[in-house]
Amino acid sequence: MPENRTDPSGNTEAFRAYAHTPEPEAPAGASRTPLLVGAVVVAVVLVALLAWVALS
Repeated sequence: MPENRTDPSGNTEAFRAYAHTPEPEAPAGASRTPLLVGAVVVAVVLVALLAWVALS
C-alpha cells in the first residue's frame, strides 16, 4: 500500500526556505550606562564620606 504523504525533510525547497529565514533578533538588553553611572556616584559618595570622617 503506497503512502501519499511526502517527507518534509526530503523537500529541498522547504529546507532552503527554513535555512534562509533570518533568525529573530533578540531584544536589546537594557543599557548598562545607568548602572555604571550609579556605581561611580556611589564610589564618589563613599570616598567623600571616608575623607570627611578621616578629617573630622
